[in-house]
Amino acid sequence: MSAIAAFMADKGHVVFGSDRAFDKNPDHPAFKTLKTKGIIIAPQDGSGINKSFDFAVFSTAVEPDQPEYLKSKSLGIPIKTRPEYLAEIVSEFKTIAVAGTSGKSTTSGMLAFLMKRLGLEPNFIGGGRVKQFRTETNPGNSITGNSDILVIEACESDGTIVNYKPEHSIILNLDLDHHSIEKTAGMFEAFIKNTSGGIILNADDDGLEKIISNNTVTFSIDNRSDFKAADIEYKPFGTDFSLNGQKFGLSIPGRYNLYNALSCIAMLSETGVGLKDISGVLHEFAGIERRFDIHLSDGKKLVIDDYAHNPHKIAALIQTVKNLGESICYIFQPHGFAPTRMMKNEYIAAFAENLRDTDHLILLPIFYAGGTVAKDISSTDLADGIRTKGKSVEVINRNEVLKRLNEWNNYIVMGARDETLSDFAKKIADKIRNPK
Repeated sequence: MSAIAAFMADKGHVVFGSDRAFDKNPDHPAFKTLKTKGIIIAPQDGSGINKSFDFAVFSTAVEPDQPEYLKSKSLGIPIKTRPEYLAEIVSEFKTIAVAGTSGKSTTSGMLAFLMKRLGLEPNFIGGGRVKQFRTETNPGNSITGNSDILVIEACESDGTIVNYKPEHSIILNLDLDHHSIEKTAGMFEAFIKNTSGGIILNADDDGLEKIISNNTVTFSIDNRSDFKAADIEYKPFGTDFSLNGQKFGLSIPGRYNLYNALSCIAMLSETGVGLKDISGVLHEFAGIERRFDIHLSDGKKLVIDDYAHNPHKIAALIQTVKNLGESICYIFQPHGFAPTRMMKNEYIAAFAENLRDTDHLILLPIFYAGGTVAKDISSTDLADGIRTKGKSVEVINRNEVLKRLNEWNNYIVMGARDETLSDFAKKIADKIRNPK
């Protein structure tokens, strides 16, 4: 929501907004940034809504009994969901939409950054905050440019991805996240049919295998493809590789980020940008906030914060950080009772298959953002399943973690939706530096 709000404000519109998190915490960083931009923040009690509004846009996470929703309805103000409104914006541009169950925030942000550095003047509405886009007046998840190109993150979580009609699309992977793999595959197929131009797909992804056809452009690390990486050298905090004889350097680590980069290279190449030009700017991309954010790395101690939250992302992150230390303490906060319930078995498998005997897992209580939901699962249910697979795991709260920082040298904090996880990682790093 903040990305659309900031984008429309930068395009000259008058924007009002509210968030329950702002009501609870007036010092919230996004609250200050949006206000500095000129967006008017109202309490989430309906008092900010009046008949002067052209329409009201609500996140699909907002319940229909919420005061502002009811006020808008009573005043006859047209109501749109966030994805409905984003679909309207998409139709006004030559849009490149980035989809996939993992990596779309990083990839859409990387693509927008590269296009901006290459002088293509893109517009951007993303889900993650690009570090190099962030300013006092920009949260980092949107930019406005002078071209008719728009890069968006196309999320499948609420099923509305089928309404987007982009000019070009990227699909990174297909795995279990918000829906079953079969249901998400159906959405991606509809999304492809709605794409008028080029379609970029990952040739290594098993889930996408049935979707790849003759009119798709493919990228890969292992399988044959149109854009296959070679001479790959994975480093602790980056990757070097070559493509069709051109050398590239990537300043964010992991196999999964190499896939993200390859998709961007493929997209840019298909739109006429030379590999040498892309190589000249790719290494500059510093990443997305809360994606492998390093809070401490002094050769002896390590603290990293990451948004990894579904089984696929968690497995990819663990694979990436394994060579950073012989024993690592992972701290994971599951987000939401419904997602945890749906992915319980896959969570257990992801940790059981990837944790080493020297690693330890701490599960924090499930993050609850509010609303009506059955609270019939807990982190203990996950821990019991992981423990039966022979892995070291426990469920404790954040205060207990901070009391026991002498037990490990390497900490990886993982979880989605909760902005305070980043603060928690910082607190761990600060306390390790100054134990007293």
